[in-house]
Amino acid sequence: MELENDMTIARKKFSSQADPAILEAARAAAQAEGRQFQSLLEDALSQYLERTQSQRPRAHVLEAFGMSLDEFDALYQELAK
Repeated sequence: MELENDMTIARKKFSSQADPAILEAARAAAQAEGRQFQSLLEDALSQYLERTQSQRPRAHVLEAFGMSLDEFDALYQELAK
């Protein structure tokens, strides 16, 4: 799921509940990264949707696969015999 630049997206408030330990860990992670909590939450939701709704493997997965093929092609050829 591709999102537009943060400056052009209208935000909508919502309310939810979460495990207090998860919520505190997320708030701490946002603070450690110098981000607002809402930014971390939006990022997490976006990544979840991309992972669960996409039919294609994610770009970093394909990149790792390609690097693996480059490095271990001879081994894979032998294993395939």
